[in-house]
Formats: sequence, C-alpha cells, structure tokens
Amino acid sequence: MRIARIAHPEGVAFVAVEGDGDDLVAVEIAEHPFGTPTFTGRRFPLTDTRLLAPILPSKLIGVGKNYADHAREMGGEAPADPVIFLKPSTAVVGPGAAIKLPPESSRVDYEGELAVVIGTPCRDVPAGRAAEVVLGYTIGNDVTARDQQQSDGQWARAKGHDTFCPLGPWIETAVAPGDLALRTEVDGEVKQDARTSLLLHDVPKLIEWITGVMTLLPGDVILTGTPAGVGPLSAGQTVSVTIEGIGTLTNPVTPR
Repeated sequence: MRIARIAHPEGVAFVAVEGDGDDLVAVEIAEHPFGTPTFTGRRFPLTDTRLLAPILPSKLIGVGKNYADHAREMGGEAPADPVIFLKPSTAVVGPGAAIKLPPESSRVDYEGELAVVIGTPCRDVPAGRAAEVVLGYTIGNDVTARDQQQSDGQWARAKGHDTFCPLGPWIETAVAPGDLALRTEVDGEVKQDARTSLLLHDVPKLIEWITGVMTLLPGDVILTGTPAGVGPLSAGQTVSVTIEGIGTLTNPVTPR
C-alpha cells in the first residue's frame, strides 16, 4: 500500500494511493494509517489534490556516515557503530515544497536517503523483529548547512533549519529495504547513485540500536544515511531523490 497525506478542497487527510502512471486515485483513510486502517469511501483523483509530507513525526533520527564511500568523502573512516542525531519535526516539508536556504550559511548540501517510518510504539527491538515495528518506507533529503556543521562541532543547527527535511512522496508499505537503487539529481544531473545494500548498518540493525536508546512512536522517522556524492544547492535549482520501489521526491530551492 502507498500511504500519502494530502490537502484537498475539504481539508487534510491520509489516503491510500491506487493506480499507476497518471491515473492515480487517493482513497481517504478514516482516521490514521497505523494498524489496520479503515476507509471513508471518498475518492479523489490525485491530480486534484496536493501531496503533503506523508507523516509528521514526533522526532526524526538521522544516521551519520552509514555508507563507507560517504564517510571517506567527508574525510574520515566509517564508525564501527551507528552514529545517530536528531532533526526537529519542524524541518519537515513535503513534495514540491521549497528548500529555503538560510542567509547565514554559505553552503547547503542535499543528502538523499531511504527513510523508515515507525508503525507502533517500540523499545529494545531485536534486529530479528525489526520488521514488526515498521509501517513502511519513504524518501528523505537530509539537507545540511555544511559550513555550520563544520564550524559548530555538532549538527543540531546545521541539520535543523526549517525546510531541511523533505519527505515523500508517500509511504510504501510493501517494499523490502535491503537492496534498492537510490539516485539523487540536481537539475536533471545525477549526483548520487547507490544501493541500500551498501548501508554499513542495515535497517534492522538501526532499529535495534536506536530503540536501545529511546522509545520510538508511531510516525517517527529514521533517516538511514546518505551515499557519496553530496554537494551544494543554489537558489533556483531543483533536487530530486528517487528510490526504487517507492518513487521520486522533488523540491525546488529558494532563498529564505
């Protein structure tokens, strides 16, 4: 199932997206998408709605240097254990929403990533049972003010600006995360091209590690890390992240 969140003439709703190509239909979910969702019976052509971020998490947990080639391009070795950080929920925007460049930063980078959406409250989840707590997978762009990351010595400001976490276009519940193609393009030029099989710490390991630290709630998002090829964005550009089996997340870039 593809679960999206849309704005339509009567408000905002979770929906299941059905169909293929240009004939997509949004089928309204009655309350929320967790557990076994129920439906209202209302249907909208997806083209008559606006896609929003598919989820508004209580927290976003990022994973640093989780591809060996990205760790090398950042000037270091891959860590033996996952390195995690938090992004604020206020950084989230949806497909088509602008990434807004803060005037106090001279370099803002894209980071295309597979994102895991949690489906149930969980703590101390063993890797072998990780799939039981996952609602599905979406696409994230862990936008980062690289100069602030380097100058601050920690990552909260650099990764926490408003609009610095596009998510979308929807949550895919049926995809397996182990070996998916990931590609990031800026103005149509390929910048990142990798597969999730190259993750140093895979999704089950990340869920085990993170839930050993903190309780995850329904809708929380884990950003699994970005491959090599990160680079700067400029106002007027458009960045797209495509993940096999999920779709494409596209955002324009503007000044704040």
